[in-house]
Amino acid sequence: MGQLSTRSIRTFVLRQGRLTEGQQRSLDEHWGTYGIEVAEDRIDLDQHFGQAGPIWMEIGFGNGAALAHMATHHPMVNFLGVEVHLPGVGHALVEITEGELENVRLIRYDVLDLIEHFMQPASVDRVLIYFPDPWHKTRHHKRRLVNAGFLDQLSTLLREGGLIHFATDWVPYAQQVMSVVASHPGFECLPDGDEALAITSLRPETRFERRGTRLGHKVTDLVIRKIS
Repeated sequence: MGQLSTRSIRTFVLRQGRLTEGQQRSLDEHWGTYGIEVAEDRIDLDQHFGQAGPIWMEIGFGNGAALAHMATHHPMVNFLGVEVHLPGVGHALVEITEGELENVRLIRYDVLDLIEHFMQPASVDRVLIYFPDPWHKTRHHKRRLVNAGFLDQLSTLLREGGLIHFATDWVPYAQQVMSVVASHPGFECLPDGDEALAITSLRPETRFERRGTRLGHKVTDLVIRKIS
């Protein structure tokens, strides 16, 4: 169920979590309906959703709680969740099936390899990246997901005018992302204001956010727009 990486430097570490009985049962019974298997061809997302509509892709959805919340409150949007951790995928399937959410599909794959080799260009309207691993130590910064190369990939993946909503509770990571965006010709950060607030307000509070808040961390939301 998905290849996790072909690269020497990975942006994630696989946690050794165990599947609960409910998660395993949900994988066995519902992956065929809600899961997308990666094969040799580029994925035609429109064929996997039962309705026409914008496609929002959440990268690293954790346990799927935020994904299920957004899909519940925005039924006309198609949500694609990408995650490598199998217990998280199993938990997300439990949330999806309990909520009878037909506008969600899941892929278990390393997102960098997925976009490079298997996603169609200009196939996604919005990319959601909520509280990715900040890789605090300087020697690990190269493992951070968002960098100039990743923005190059998203420039190809996103439709014209597409958006990235990035949230982190690690201020140095937010500053790095703002710097990378400022240097990239294909993107711009939206200024604070009604347009950005309308987008960031759609994000539910996540367990990573709650943990960061308890530790006294400042949460930063960035809305990044693809430009011509």
